[in-house]
Amino acid sequence: MASSTGLNSNTTPPTHAVPPQQSLDSLSPLEQEVLEEYALLLENLKKLSPLLESLSANPTAQVLDGLRMLERKTSLVSTLLKASVYSIVLQQEMLEGEG
Repeated sequence: MASSTGLNSNTTPPTHAVPPQQSLDSLSPLEQEVLEEYALLLENLKKLSPLLESLSANPTAQVLDGLRMLERKTSLVSTLLKASVYSIVLQQEMLEGEG
């Protein structure tokens, strides 16, 4: 089941996340496997949380540079679009004036 989620199936969840053995004996193998996967997911989320928090608090220079470039390109496209629309409107007015 772990291999279908992209997690390493050889990784075992920590013992504190698994219920006591008596509780596990009353569960079916599928239920046990589901509980183990949830425990593994919990540990992975605990590891991921601080990393995501630091990334959200301090955007990388690469992301900021990319956003600056995108802002410049968007501004350029907007200016070119306005110029094109103005040119078309001006041409139409000139054609209507001649006709």
